[in-house]
Amino acid sequence: MIEMYRLVMDSDKNPLSTLPPAQRFQIMTYLGLMWTVVFCTAFGAWYWFGELAIFHILVALGFVITGLTFRSAQKNGRHRDHPREDGTARYDDVWGG
Repeated sequence: MIEMYRLVMDSDKNPLSTLPPAQRFQIMTYLGLMWTVVFCTAFGAWYWFGELAIFHILVALGFVITGLTFRSAQKNGRHRDHPREDGTARYDDVWGG
């Protein structure tokens, strides 16, 4: 286990050993920062999983309701207040026009 750790973390034994020491240090620093972000993000995502799941379900439900509304409007065609094909009104004209 220690040997595997050294193969990754020891810059004299990992594939970066062919680079100058300053470049090895810079690259190892960036890799360390990257892995810190990866693990912190992973932990944060797991910690807030419930809230994230509820948020995603609500967004998906919003898309479903919007899609069903649009499909219903497209399926039913015209708005209900439009006159019939024979020219007569469908409802009483409450405005007297």
